[in-house]
Amino acid sequence: MSNSAVLPPWLVLDPLLRNWLLEDIGRGDRTTNNLLVEDATPGTAKWIAKANGIVAGLPVAARVFQLLNEKVSFMAVAAEGTRCEPGQVVAEIHGSLDALLMGERVALNLAMCLSGIASFTNIYVEQIADLPAQLVDTRKTTPGLRLLEKYATAVGGAINHRMGLDDAVMIKDNHIVAAGGIGEAITRIRSKIPYPLTIEVETESLEQVKEALLHKADIIMLDNMPPDIMCQAVQLIRQQNSQTKIEASGNVTLETIRAVAETGVDYISSSAPITQSKWLDLSMRIY
Repeated sequence: MSNSAVLPPWLVLDPLLRNWLLEDIGRGDRTTNNLLVEDATPGTAKWIAKANGIVAGLPVAARVFQLLNEKVSFMAVAAEGTRCEPGQVVAEIHGSLDALLMGERVALNLAMCLSGIASFTNIYVEQIADLPAQLVDTRKTTPGLRLLEKYATAVGGAINHRMGLDDAVMIKDNHIVAAGGIGEAITRIRSKIPYPLTIEVETESLEQVKEALLHKADIIMLDNMPPDIMCQAVQLIRQQNSQTKIEASGNVTLETIRAVAETGVDYISSSAPITQSKWLDLSMRIY
């Protein structure tokens, strides 16, 4: 697991988890509530992987059960961020059967979603593992799940881009049009933002790269540039200011990410590890 993968505190996550439990349980679990007396019947369950992948989200799953019953014991058999194989036990859970049954779906859904993102992210990361460029995620996330989806990309080996609009300045194509140009956008924003926010500018041509350099953008994004133009842009930026960071973005795929990394950029951003990932299949069995 990447050292950058850090879960937000429960103070932040608990309201989300409670809402997701409320969404599922509603006015009460008609099946479990009519089958078992609350906190009266102890049980044991195992989580079993049904596919190859990287496990992510087990601490979150454990918290789901503990919000239902603080006495539930959730033991991760597979460490967070490690690979699993079909048939492998990834977790063992001990506690009241009513809590296990009511928390099963929410806990599994979250772990399967996050494990799928971590697994697909890692495939991208492995394509450029021997090169200096680093994979970063984007703000193309599921509303309500951003904190956890970005955590999962970090588990898979990527690093997080800005978490939201308040993290950093990113001047994109529509901002440039609204301001009347890159120089005007940077000038206006720089006079108002607090230290130490950075300014990133999206560029689509060498002329825009030159303008971003002239106005001392901290990070220059090369968006949807052909490889030959991207190479020229990287050389131009390195010659003008070696401290300026360079990000490549736009339709990055498993087939193209290595060629992009070989241009010498510092970062490659892609939404694919989140938006195109497939859930890792996990199941729960009570014994």
